[in-house]
Order: sequence, then structure tokens, then C-alpha cells
Amino acid sequence: MSEDPTERVRAAAAARGLDVEIVARPAAHTLAEAAALLGLHPSGIVKTLVVKRSDDTYLFALVPGDRAISWPKLRAVVGVNKLQLPDPQRALEATGYERGTIVPIGSATDWPVFADERIVGQRVALGAGAHGYSLFVDADALIAAYDATVADITMEAPA
Repeated sequence: MSEDPTERVRAAAAARGLDVEIVARPAAHTLAEAAALLGLHPSGIVKTLVVKRSDDTYLFALVPGDRAISWPKLRAVVGVNKLQLPDPQRALEATGYERGTIVPIGSATDWPVFADERIVGQRVALGAGAHGYSLFVDADALIAAYDATVADITMEAPA
């Protein structure tokens, strides 16, 4: 019998007292398609982006699906001059998750979490640590469990 690919996420959520719901879902090729599959507005899907600092440490940025990171805003909140998205291999090494499945819950390292203020008060969908799954969680509970910094860190996504 094969191991549950989301077990690491489930165990880490339980250890932090987080109530999560993980659902299997078909593959989606666009944000709009993923939102439709999950019955959500695109803003209800939260992208977990791994962001690299110049000292080779990382952080997680939680960004509503219909928005993009505002680099000037995020740099100001983090208090650094330079941030960048690492290549997929470095993101995998930093978290233990492949792109498209990344979530702070169960990451190989507990990097700091920065959440866009627009997710506060919502139930959101995130990656679940494995392809073909989505995780639903109360954003406020996730923010509290990870002592996340909440700020305006996004901008409208380019068309």
C-alpha cells in the first residue's frame, strides 16, 4: 500500500493544532481553472511563494491567487534591499516541496511567513505538499500557527 503523499502536511498541521482539509483534485492548467475546480474565486487560492534573501535564507510569502508580490512592499516589510524567487531546485531544497505544491505546513525548514493582509478572515486553499491535492485552512489560524507577519505585500496581477 502506498504512503499518503500529504501525510507530512497532515502531521505538521496536527502538531500545530491546525484544522486542515485536504482534497484530491484534477490537474488545473490555469488559476481560473483551479478556482473553478475548487468552487472558489481566484483570490481564494493562496500561492505560497518561496522567496530568497541575499544571505541564502528564505521566507514564505502568502499571496492571493489574483494578485502578485509587490517587491518594494515586501522588501520594506522584511527590511532588506534584495529579494528574489529561487529556481525550482533551490525552492525544493529549501522546503522539501516541488513548485505547485509548496505550503509552509510541513516545510523542511520553518522559514518566516509573510501573509498578504487580504487573506485575513478567509478560508483559503493552498498547495498540499503533493500534486493533485489542495489544502483548505482558515487563514487566521494559519497566520497564528506560524506567527506570520501580516502586511500589504501585493499588487494587482499584471493582465
